[in-house]
Amino acid sequence: MTEPHLNLIDGTWLPGDHLTENRNPSDLSDLIGLYAAGTAADVDRATAAATAVLPGWQRQGPQVRADLLERIATQIEARAAEIGTMLAREEGKILPEAIAETRRAAQIFRFYAGEALRIPGEALASVRPGVDVEVTREPLGVVGLITPWNFPIAIPAWKIAPALAYGNAVVMKPADLVPGTAHLLAQIIHDAGCPAGLFNLVMGPGSVVGQAIVENPGIAALSFTGSVQTGRAIARAGLEGMKKLQLEMGGKNPMVVLDDADLEVAVAASLNGAFFSTGQRCTASSRLIVQAGIHDAFVTELGRQMQALRVGPALEAASQIGPVASAAQLQGNLRYVDLARSEGCEVIGGEVLTLPTEGHFQRPALFLNATNQMRVAREEIFGPCAAVIRVQDFDEALTVANDSPFGLSAGICTTSLRHARNFRRGARAGMVMVNLPTAGVDYHVPFGGTKGSSYGSREQGRHAVEFYTTVKTAYGFAG
Repeated sequence: MTEPHLNLIDGTWLPGDHLTENRNPSDLSDLIGLYAAGTAADVDRATAAATAVLPGWQRQGPQVRADLLERIATQIEARAAEIGTMLAREEGKILPEAIAETRRAAQIFRFYAGEALRIPGEALASVRPGVDVEVTREPLGVVGLITPWNFPIAIPAWKIAPALAYGNAVVMKPADLVPGTAHLLAQIIHDAGCPAGLFNLVMGPGSVVGQAIVENPGIAALSFTGSVQTGRAIARAGLEGMKKLQLEMGGKNPMVVLDDADLEVAVAASLNGAFFSTGQRCTASSRLIVQAGIHDAFVTELGRQMQALRVGPALEAASQIGPVASAAQLQGNLRYVDLARSEGCEVIGGEVLTLPTEGHFQRPALFLNATNQMRVAREEIFGPCAAVIRVQDFDEALTVANDSPFGLSAGICTTSLRHARNFRRGARAGMVMVNLPTAGVDYHVPFGGTKGSSYGSREQGRHAVEFYTTVKTAYGFAG
C-alpha cells in the first residue's frame, strides 16, 4: 500500500512532484494508496512522446489497432472483480454497479475493436469528366482526455477506445478522486502491448495537469466530461488554441409522470434514475414533473421506497446506495437540502447518516412542492436529491421539462402512445426515455445533449468517428 503508483509516460512509470492520498469514502481510515501528481512538464513529455509514436502507429493500419483494443477488452473482463472492487472503494459506487461498469468498459473496447476496421469513406464521381473524388477520415493526432470521478472506468473507456481505434494518441488526466481505477486501466493498456507513448496517464490536479493539457500546442483535440464551469473555461482556452472540442457538462434531467402512467413502473424508474449511484450521474432524474391526478399516490409510494433504501459501505452486500464520493460533495448536497427548505419545499430525507465506519453517508432526499423557478430545480446538485414539481396536464409538463439551461436526458412515464410520441419529438434533450429511468444508456449508440449539457459531436457508438477524425477530400485526374 505504501508503494507509490506512478504516471505512465512514454511507456515508463514515472513519479510526479508529490504524492496524493486516495481514501475510501465508505471508510476514511482505509488508505487505498499514494498516487503521483504530475506537472506541466510531465504533460509536455507525454505529448512529445505521443507525437513521436503517431506516424508508426498509423502506418500499421486498422488490424493492429483492432487487435490491441480486443486484448484490452479481454484483460478488463478477466480482472472485472479486481477493478470493480477498486472502483467501489475509491468512488463509493456499490460493488454490483462497479463490476457492471467495469464490464461495460470491456464491451466499449471490444465495440471499437470492430469499428477500427469499419472507418467510413466515400468514392464519388466528380462533376468534371475524368476526375475521381475520394473522401476519407484521418486521425486528428494527439488527443487530450480529461475524465470525471463518477464513472471512473466507463467514461475513460468511451474516450480512449475510439481515440486509439481511429489512429490517434492519448494523454489522459483522470479525476483526482479516482486515480486507482485509472491506474489499473493504464496498466492493462500498457501490458496489452500498447506502443510506448501512444497512451499516457498523467495524474494530478486539474489546475496543473488539466490546464497543461488544455494549453499544450501539440494536443489537437480535447474531450472533457465534468462541470459546466470547468467545461466553459476549457472551451475558451481550447478555442484560443484552435483545438477541436468535445464537452459533456451535466444535466438537470426531467422525469415526467402522467396521470395515465403505470404507478409501479413510474416509481421504479424514478427511484432508479434519481437515487441509484447516489444520484451522482449527469443523467440522473433530478426533476420529477408529476401530473396532479397521480401526484399524491406517486409521492407517497416513491417516498416510502426511497426511505427504505439501504445506505451503507460500497462493499457491503446489503447496501443499495453507497456514500457520497467526497466531503466537499456531501457538504454541497447538504447546502441544497437547506436551500430547498428556505425556498419553501417540504424535505423528506436528506440527512447525514452515522454508520459504524466513518464515511460520507447521506439519506436520499425528496423536495416536495417545488417549482421550476427554484434554484433546487434549476442547478445541478449531483447528489441523491430530487425536486417534485406538480403540473396540470401534458402540455404544462413538456413546457416545464424544456424550461432548463440543460438538455441531456429526459424521460416520461405514460401508457399513452400519443403522449409518448409527442414527448419524444418535443423534448429538448439529446436522449429521451419512455417508461425507463433517465439514467442508463447503451454503449453502442450516441451519448450527449443539447443547450448547456454538451458541446461538440456525440460520444459513443459510430458517431464517435465524427470527433476523433477529420475529413479529407482528394481529387485525381485519370486522363
